[in-house]
Amino acid sequence: MQYFPAALQELSDQFARLPGIGGKTAQRLAFYVLSLPKEEAQSFADAIVKAKEAVHTCPVCQNLTDREICSICDDDTRDQGLICVVAEPKDAIAMERSREFNGVYHVLHGVISPLNHVTQDDIRVKELLRRVGSGTVREVIMATNPDTEGEATAMYISRLLRPMEVKVTRLAYGVPVGSQLEYADEVTLSRALEGRQEM
Repeated sequence: MQYFPAALQELSDQFARLPGIGGKTAQRLAFYVLSLPKEEAQSFADAIVKAKEAVHTCPVCQNLTDREICSICDDDTRDQGLICVVAEPKDAIAMERSREFNGVYHVLHGVISPLNHVTQDDIRVKELLRRVGSGTVREVIMATNPDTEGEATAMYISRLLRPMEVKVTRLAYGVPVGSQLEYADEVTLSRALEGRQEM
C-alpha cells in the first residue's frame, strides 16, 4: 500500500540519496519543502539548478569555483610555491578558517579506497603532478584526513613526488586520528600546520 502521493514519495527518495540523510529525515525534508510557499520552493529549486550550472572545478587547483580560475589561485599575495593537498573542497574551507595558511590548494576529490572501488585514477593526482612538474613548487603539504584511506593516499602521492625534488610534508597529528578536517577547530588546525613534518 502506498502511503504518500507518488510525487511526494519521489521527493523523499531524492532527499534520501543525499549523504547522511536517512529515510525519516528525508520525509521531514520533503514535507517541509511542500509546506513552503510556491515562490520559496521555486527559489530553492532554482538555487540547485543555478549552482549545478555555474559551479565547476578550477583548472589549476581543482577546487570548486564559479569563476574562470578560483579566487585563491588568482590571488597574487598567496604563496604559489606552497601547495596544500586536501581530499575534498570542504577540507580547503576548513584550512582557510585557520587563517594560518597562505599558500594554495590542490583538491583530489576523494582518496584511494579499494573497498569503495576508488583508485588513484579516480582522484586528481595527475593534475597535481603536472603542477609540481612545472618547477615553481617548493613544498607540498599532505592534508588528507588521518584515517586509513587518507594515510594511504598521502603515502602514494609522496612516493610519486619524491623524484621531483620537492619537499613533501604531512600535517602534524594535532588533528585526532580517525576524525574529519571539516570538524576540526581553528586552533587544532593551526597547531597541525605549525607541526607538520617532512615525509
